[in-house]
Order: sequence, then C-alpha cells, then structure tokens
Amino acid sequence: MTAPRFILKLSCPDRAGIVHAVTGVLMQQGGNIVTSHQHGDPDHARFFMRIEFEAAAEEGALQAAFAPLAAQFGMDWTLLARSRKTRVLLLVSKLGHCLNDLLFRVRTGHLAVEIPAIVSNHRDFYQLAASHDIPFHHFPLLGGTDAQKAAQEARIREVIADNGIDLVVLARYMQILSPELCRDLSGRAINIHHSFLPSFKGARPYHQAYERGVKLIGATAHYVTSDLDEGPIIEQEVARIDHSMPPEQLVGIGRDMECVALARAIQWHAEHRVLLNGNRTVVFR
Repeated sequence: MTAPRFILKLSCPDRAGIVHAVTGVLMQQGGNIVTSHQHGDPDHARFFMRIEFEAAAEEGALQAAFAPLAAQFGMDWTLLARSRKTRVLLLVSKLGHCLNDLLFRVRTGHLAVEIPAIVSNHRDFYQLAASHDIPFHHFPLLGGTDAQKAAQEARIREVIADNGIDLVVLARYMQILSPELCRDLSGRAINIHHSFLPSFKGARPYHQAYERGVKLIGATAHYVTSDLDEGPIIEQEVARIDHSMPPEQLVGIGRDMECVALARAIQWHAEHRVLLNGNRTVVFR
C-alpha cells in the first residue's frame, strides 16, 4: 500500500543549507519526496518552500520531529496530512454567482474542500444552500449601526468556532469586516472583486469603465486585510474588451472571471500552495 502523503510548507530568513536540512529531517522519518518547490526572495532575503512527501508515520510524530529544525531556522511552517480537507465558511450578500459556482465545484469534486456553513446578511440564497444540504445562517444588518455590526460579527465568530473553520471566503459579501476580525483571520480569509480598483470605486464600476473606454477588465482574489481591497493578491483573471460591448456584457464577463479567480485562489490555499510574503504572495502552482 502507498504510504500516506503529507504537505510541508515553510518560509524563513534565507541562508545556506535550508534545503539540505529540511530534506535530511524528512529522510530520517522515512519520507519520500514526491514534489518540491522553492523560491528565494533576494529583496527581503527570505526563503519559501513547499514539499509534498510520503511517509509511514503519524502527523503528530512528523511535526514533533520537524519542530527543532523549524526553531533553529526561525521558520513559519505547517505540516499536515494531504488528505485533510480545508473547512470553508462562505459569506454572501445578494450576488450569488460565486456562491453557486463554488457549491457546484465542490459537489462535482472539482474543488476539494468542505463547506459546513453559509452566512449571509440577506435571505436570498437559503434555498440554494438547502439544495446542497448546507446550513444557512441569516444574520441581517437592519440599521447598520456599529453595535449591530459588532453583534453580527460576533455571530459569525460563533459559526467559525462551532464548525472548526479553516478559511473564510467573501463570495461577494458586501460588508466591510472590522479591523479586529480582519486581524484574527489574517491569512485565513479571501475576498473577490473586480480589478478596477482603485480607479473606479463605488457603484456601477463597469459602467464607469465603459464610459472611459477601458480595453481590459478583470477580477482579483486576495487575502482580506483591514486595508479595504488591498490585501496580498493570490490570483487575477483578465479579459480584453472593445467598443462594441455594452456595460451589461462587461458585467457578465466580469462575473465569470470572478468565479474563476476565486475558485483558483481557494484551491491553491486549500492545497497549501500560497505563502505570504509581506504584502505579496508566493504561489507554488
């Protein structure tokens, strides 16, 4: 029988001997490396690595064996079984294209994550959630006062804790998360939006772009930070357009790109291919 597979993801200050030391520890644990990716960032003198390997060992034992080396090199790292699926909480408002796309990908096995819950500030998609047998939590924001927003976020935190959520996805969730929640979810929350920012802000961005004669439109998936829509970018999708396309067609193209970019970002995060590098990301595809 094939031995279980594990994924080791790490970043640390760059120095000589990292690869040799890491592979040495894995070899001592009977590990057989299946794939290995690495990147050195000369601007920040930082090293990034992702290794997928087989080993006839327990996850906890492998973590314990690797911990001393990680401390020696000052590593930010994770080591876990490849079979462990990321548990994703989806947040959505009144635009359901990304939600529907993600649910379909999960149901058909094209996105290997678990979705134990969906949260929305509207009731529009409770039937869609029910058709996938996923609990739907309606947490409205009636007046939108600071106290109401804090109470609503507290309920979201409860869902995260109760369901053991690993990743929060804003699938066109049209509410701004508080700086405190952004901080607590650092590196564990992904947002999707059109790529016009910061040029065309506010309502009807595609109509603004149309009036300016834009020739290139796109979508951006990024990690959530307290700097609105400016978190580290994971994936972007682009399309060329021309004068013959009305704003409504641009909106449709944009929604398709949002679905694709968001699904890729979630997949790469779930496969532990994304490493944070300050305001940027390293993505080992």
